[in-house]
Amino acid sequence: MTSVVMSAAPARGFVLADERAADVFAREKLLDAAMGPGRRRKTSERLRAGRAPALAILARDETGRVIGTVRLWHVAAGGVPALLLGPLAVAADRRCDGVGAALMREAISRARALGHGAILLVGDAPYYTRFGFSRRATERLQMPGPVELGRFLGLELREGWLAGAEGKLRATGVRTESAPRRSRHAA
Repeated sequence: MTSVVMSAAPARGFVLADERAADVFAREKLLDAAMGPGRRRKTSERLRAGRAPALAILARDETGRVIGTVRLWHVAAGGVPALLLGPLAVAADRRCDGVGAALMREAISRARALGHGAILLVGDAPYYTRFGFSRRATERLQMPGPVELGRFLGLELREGWLAGAEGKLRATGVRTESAPRRSRHAA
């Protein structure tokens, strides 16, 4: 699925598209620039490591340059299936062009269309509340490491989806080939 989105100024347009294998280098370079060197030490990374994303969407400018990215990952939220959003990143020179908002709306729309019940994330509450995310949705859930509770937010795509969810998030979904596998005999 590809969406065309125009920003307020036509010369600053962009296109949303599915991420491809050939986009890995450009996506990683964008994430390094946007998130800094400590991005792989974040608690959310524990849930993404060694897993394939459930959804991966990019924004490209009129020259084809990757200017934004968002990915969603399968998790179990206290036993309830959900998606973990992140990271969302936009190139510094495009941060006021609506790229991040377009990526968010597209990610939410696709997740809902695919039948997912909820999206969770760790992020800036003032930014994400405008898309419907709230702390109320994650009050009985925990991340598998330290996180500022005010930044741990959720959005139910199906009303009441997280009603019985309680406990620590756990990674689910497809493992990548490079994912370390724990032996059943390991201590």
